[in-house]
Amino acid sequence: MSNSQQRHQSDGNQPSKAPGAYSLAEILSQPQCWNTCLRDVRENGVLERVRNQFIDCDEYIFIGCGSSYYVALCAGATMTSLGVRARAVPASELLLYPDLVLDGGKRPVPVLISRSGQTSEVLQAAELLRARAVPTLAISCVEHQTLQQLASLSITLPAADEKSTVMTRSFTSMLLTLQTLAATVGKRSDILHVLAKLPDFATSAFAELPEKIRAFVAQHRFADYVCLGQGPFFGLACEYALKVTEMSVSYAQAFHTLEFRHGPKSIVAPETLLVFVLSEQGRQAEYDMLEEMKSLGGTTLVVANHADKRARATADMLVDLAMDAPEIVTLAPMLVAGQLLGLYTGLKKNLDPDSPRNLSRAVILNKPSTTPEHAAL
Repeated sequence: MSNSQQRHQSDGNQPSKAPGAYSLAEILSQPQCWNTCLRDVRENGVLERVRNQFIDCDEYIFIGCGSSYYVALCAGATMTSLGVRARAVPASELLLYPDLVLDGGKRPVPVLISRSGQTSEVLQAAELLRARAVPTLAISCVEHQTLQQLASLSITLPAADEKSTVMTRSFTSMLLTLQTLAATVGKRSDILHVLAKLPDFATSAFAELPEKIRAFVAQHRFADYVCLGQGPFFGLACEYALKVTEMSVSYAQAFHTLEFRHGPKSIVAPETLLVFVLSEQGRQAEYDMLEEMKSLGGTTLVVANHADKRARATADMLVDLAMDAPEIVTLAPMLVAGQLLGLYTGLKKNLDPDSPRNLSRAVILNKPSTTPEHAAL
């Protein structure tokens, strides 16, 4: 552990009261939290129960709002890559256009994702599915909530819950649990083996990361933030942008990496931070894009696993995790740099990333209707 981590990290239950202290402690606690969550689901056998109960299903539909929807995007991509049909939709899409989401000829497994287990739109989705006699799976980080009562089966990860408003370790812990479910359903013992070792890989990979991100943020002032990812990394790009927006009240956008050149690149300038979450499958095309954006004058933060000389030559800052793991398993560790970027950008602006303005830990709507607030879910 670096001196910076030793200086900042405190007991996960009693962080200091400085601005952003809860968020920092929760971000740094992630490898230990992942270890606890993955051990618990292995020991209680819940993933095998899910596999057995839904063995005849046609597809998994991952459903969430905000950060939880981005968990859904990553989980759906993982399951598809492991040979199990899956997709992700926002809860609002199911509520407003249920017939576009539910194919009457198929037997889906809707997976309802909510850190708090109280998100109104996710609960409404659960009620809709229950009324249609569609069995559901729920995953959350708080026990004994309404979502558990509405779902056919539930996975709860109390060790991953947070004191801060913004989702950090809850996002990655729910994602890793759903990836473990995907490997269980897909009968991929090789992926299960690597996932079990991931907390140890990540501890080493994160050793100097907080200080590197803090120093990078301190040295620059950005007007725009653009977060880019392709394939299974697009959900991460969305979550990067949301963390910067929530924790620092900054304007951030997310795009599929290669789509950014089709019009949006007009904003590129030295005060534009371009965050590239690089894949392995699309590496050469993404490197071409990285070099193109750098030639236009943009400032680049590159997050990769096993970066090569092209990335090193083009990145103003490079985060190279260098983990011995398949690409799909690196999703959760790849997110940590974005969480730290949001945190330190907020602190630089003299904000408290633990309690962003206008946000609450869960979006709970008054019935029959009200205007939703934007919040971490």
